[in-house]
Amino acid sequence: MQFTIRQIASLIGAEIEGDDTQPIHMLAKIQDAKPGQISFLSNPKYENFIYDSKASAVIVSKNFEPKEKVPATLLRVEDPYNSFTILLEEYHKFISFQRSGIESPSFIGENSKTGDRIYRGAFSYIGKNVTIGNDVKIYPNCFIGDNVTIGDSTILHSGVKIYDGTRIGQFCVIHAGCVIGSDGFGFAPQEDGSYRTIPQMGHVIVGNHVDIGANTVIDCATMHGDATRIGNGVKLDNLIQIAHNVEIGDHTVIAAQTGISGSTKIGKGSTIAGQVGIAGHLVFGDKTRMAAKSGLIKSYPDGNIDLMGAPAMPIKDYLRAYAVFRKLPDLNARLKELEEKVVNLPTFDKRS
Repeated sequence: MQFTIRQIASLIGAEIEGDDTQPIHMLAKIQDAKPGQISFLSNPKYENFIYDSKASAVIVSKNFEPKEKVPATLLRVEDPYNSFTILLEEYHKFISFQRSGIESPSFIGENSKTGDRIYRGAFSYIGKNVTIGNDVKIYPNCFIGDNVTIGDSTILHSGVKIYDGTRIGQFCVIHAGCVIGSDGFGFAPQEDGSYRTIPQMGHVIVGNHVDIGANTVIDCATMHGDATRIGNGVKLDNLIQIAHNVEIGDHTVIAAQTGISGSTKIGKGSTIAGQVGIAGHLVFGDKTRMAAKSGLIKSYPDGNIDLMGAPAMPIKDYLRAYAVFRKLPDLNARLKELEEKVVNLPTFDKRS
């Protein structure tokens, strides 16, 4: 990949200071960049690197005022970090969508349709009545079950498993080892102490522009016609468990090792940190934020709230409680001291 600085500036809407004809073939950190590479300066702590950087171009804020001469061409934007992210996205797309064609061996079932510029890696399996859009990339060892729909420009990395009836939108990225549409954890206890498996007959619907990290699992809904739903723009980290009939609102972000139990609903624009555990049949409103290792056993349907602790509570309440908790050893020592004083108090004879 090679572009001129002028082309990159047009992509991110930047004002140019310096030579805009230089070729750029790679992105790099400002302290490591070499000629032919572009970097960015967002954190003031790294400003000293810009004066010695070998980068051909550096993305900076419109308000940046250099203390000395900068050898690189400057691209001035409102938000350097966001602009550099846009470049990373475009570079990733270029790398990811280079592959095309059908490798052998691979299988596709009857009545299945694929769009233009598709890539099907070796040992991939596509079932019956599947519809796959344009520019979809299916890496080796993927399994796609019957009646699945996959939208344009979606990428399935190696070893992804998509169960029957799943619907995946456009511009999604599903990383290696993901399982979408597996059975929910449904078992009916019997009088003899055993469990009877409850068939899981629903499916999963994944929106557009969704990223799903490696080895994350999304279970199908229980009843036929119902769906576990992942909204548009949702970003899921690695090793997340999403149970049957869960609904996750648009543009919610969830970090690794979080587990969400069945039929819980998460509002739009929410943030869930790592190792959060959420009980079933709860409702959380838009812009709910859950701190790492929180345990949620109660609904907060109004949203726009910060939650922390196990069991979780509003963060201000948690911090007040934690302040007392930290003092418990001292309070316990003082209590024992008071007990000893009370026991050793002199006694008085009421008749005297």
